[in-house]
Amino acid sequence: MATSLETRGLEPVRPSPVTGLAVAARRVAHARATLVCVHGGLDRGASFARLARRMTHLNVVTYDRRGYQGSRALEPLGLDHHVNDLLEVARWAARDVPVAVFGHSFGGVVALGAAVADPSRFCLVDVYEAPLPWILARQGERPRLGDDPRREAELFFRRVVSDAVWERLSEAERESRRLDGPALVDDLTALRHGPPFTPLVDVAALRTPTHYLHGDQRLATYYRALGATLQRLNPVITTDELTGAGHGAHLSAPDQLARLLTRHEEVTCASR
Repeated sequence: MATSLETRGLEPVRPSPVTGLAVAARRVAHARATLVCVHGGLDRGASFARLARRMTHLNVVTYDRRGYQGSRALEPLGLDHHVNDLLEVARWAARDVPVAVFGHSFGGVVALGAAVADPSRFCLVDVYEAPLPWILARQGERPRLGDDPRREAELFFRRVVSDAVWERLSEAERESRRLDGPALVDDLTALRHGPPFTPLVDVAALRTPTHYLHGDQRLATYYRALGATLQRLNPVITTDELTGAGHGAHLSAPDQLARLLTRHEEVTCASR
């Protein structure tokens, strides 16, 4: 019987290029490049399935970041370990074609960190609404993190997705999200402790062509300002805005996102 990943066009990779990391891939004939997708907080690699099916000229590799879902048992957590995992996955994925990376939300922070750590590893970096509060602070207070990671996972899901969607989840699905609470709290804690990632995520040190993507919905004004700031800090960074797209563009606007990523790959990776 096919696994849930296989029915979505993503096949588990065995053995994994990183012991304990759940990796999946969708390969196409005559691929021009491989796109490695890195998920954000309280997400999983399978959420890129809609996007992967639309990347007709690119191989797509996804994985559950350590602490999440199929990689839940892998420790320790921390951005440096997430960066190292991505670099190992990218080295494995480099099979006679260039490797690009797409990071969503906190996964974009991981992607930027990996590109700074190894400038030769990727032909292209695309990040979508990556939180970079040390570059440009966001107005308003963020809720204080409590002592119960399971509760924090539920509150985060309700805040970012919606109460209505949480209520529609089965109890097994809710429990699966709660079990990802420790990894989520680690992500959120890292972002709240000042400018923590320099030089690990020093955007001024980027040498790989990088696109900062965002939607035109909630917080669009902030993301436009952040994108403009990034462009001033480093000329290798450009910005793109998706029309009618919210934070979860890989789920709600996969066609538009796929076209944009494909265009970036055609312009940038083909010359490498």
